[in-house]
Amino acid sequence: MSRLVPISPLSLLIAFSFVLVGPASARDRHVITFRSRNLYPESFKWDPSSQHFVVGSFLLGSLHSVSDAGVVETLIDDPQLPRNVSIRGVAVDSSRGRLLAVVHAADPFPSFDALAAYDLRSRRRLFLARLPDDASDRLVANDVAVDPSGNAFVTNSAGNFVWKVDTDGNPSIFSKSPVFLGHTSREELAPKCGLNGIAYARNGYLLAVQSNTGKVFKVDSGDGTARLVLVPKDLVGADGIVVRRDGAAVIVSRHTAWLLKSENGWAEAVVYDELALDVDKFSMAVAVRGDSVYALYGHIGEVLQGNSNSNSNLGREEFSIEEIEWEKESQGDVVWAFVLLGFGMIYFLYWRFQMGRLVSGMNKKRA
Repeated sequence: MSRLVPISPLSLLIAFSFVLVGPASARDRHVITFRSRNLYPESFKWDPSSQHFVVGSFLLGSLHSVSDAGVVETLIDDPQLPRNVSIRGVAVDSSRGRLLAVVHAADPFPSFDALAAYDLRSRRRLFLARLPDDASDRLVANDVAVDPSGNAFVTNSAGNFVWKVDTDGNPSIFSKSPVFLGHTSREELAPKCGLNGIAYARNGYLLAVQSNTGKVFKVDSGDGTARLVLVPKDLVGADGIVVRRDGAAVIVSRHTAWLLKSENGWAEAVVYDELALDVDKFSMAVAVRGDSVYALYGHIGEVLQGNSNSNSNLGREEFSIEEIEWEKESQGDVVWAFVLLGFGMIYFLYWRFQMGRLVSGMNKKRA
């Protein structure tokens, strides 16, 4: 009959250190590769109710789901939308079960800029809101964010202003703050390169980025007033933006992902970390899934670089959604693991000391 060998606290401590430190230093980055001919997704969001990503097609003007296994299914292919539109921005309004999509038709096709809303379960269209024109500006509807009341905010990248669409689908020009034009000349604000990504932060305000200047703006979701967020560097080329659960913001461009943190309600922010992205894959969007952040590699450059006149010849099938991991935060996880391990070692030494005193006391009594 085998005899059980007692496990010492030191052995347990060593085993615990492998369990604790191992995942922090060796977890694989989550990558989803999916295939769909000519999909060219520009925008995406995570749908927690269905546990899949929703992507909007730049080339096909449709909305699709992408599972963790890379399975692609068509969610929305609205026949009432004009031909040759792009889905530029996507938002999931989980509390109301809605999917919002920014629809834009680019030259040489007739101008069309709208926000479409669909029921996530039935996929029935709830409204199609044509975004109002402004006589002084061209329209390029781009990204969308939703506040807790269900109001949607859409950026105009050509006119550098923000639309608002209420829950009933009524659109209006919401914010034409001079702050959006106050950091460069009008000539330098080239069409399609102005206000781009937008995200609802907290406490009644939005964060928006401007691609050509690399500026970040804080916009009041109640009255539309805007102010420049003071950042040590310009994030030139900034495109998509999301806000994490902890309040930090992640911004992506074609070439870089930036992690921004603020301690004073986004009056100022620091670039806590940055990461080089694969330029050839052309990332233009970022999404939050739980505590993780993902970048979308949609290869839009193949469409933009003169190939849009021969869409039938593009033919790409493979795209990807890839988790973003920050080196500084990963190092912090490992450091924290060793801090906990240090506390465990102190506890072990204290236990040994107490056991030594106990044994010594027992020996004295026997003597």
